[in-house]
Amino acid sequence: MSGGLARQRLAEERKTFRKEKEFGFSAKPTKNADGSMDLLKWECLIPGKDATDWHNGFYPLTLEFTEEYPSRPPKCKFPAGFFHPNVYPSGTVCLSIINEDEDWRPSITVNQILKGIQQLLDSPNEHSPAQADAYMFFTQRTEEYRKKVLAQARHYSIDRVN
Repeated sequence: MSGGLARQRLAEERKTFRKEKEFGFSAKPTKNADGSMDLLKWECLIPGKDATDWHNGFYPLTLEFTEEYPSRPPKCKFPAGFFHPNVYPSGTVCLSIINEDEDWRPSITVNQILKGIQQLLDSPNEHSPAQADAYMFFTQRTEEYRKKVLAQARHYSIDRVN
């Protein structure tokens, strides 16, 4: 029964996202081998915010939902090795609104998750480091951190994504 609720909620969220999506954001379910939609795994793009070092980048993110959604948050992952203090080397994002032991609430939507992660890109949480190198650069070697972020933005520019 709960699996049906998860898929029903995700189908509604997909409709809402398509109607209300903001420029640069993309979020859509992947396809199963038979061509049907897999509502439990989404591929997304998050644009870097204007006037930040992340600007001009479109960052790929996967959302992996379980049958317990929305009682439990999705796992949110950038590609492995993504450079950010709050992203584990595996690519998993460390953010309170997607942590069921912290600020996750079943009312949080896919759109809110993506906007929260976009905000996290330029505003890392120093109190929740997930990646030693990125954390060290962010807290101690700011100019080198900025250069790495700019290089990553170039790597994920629209020219490379398309």
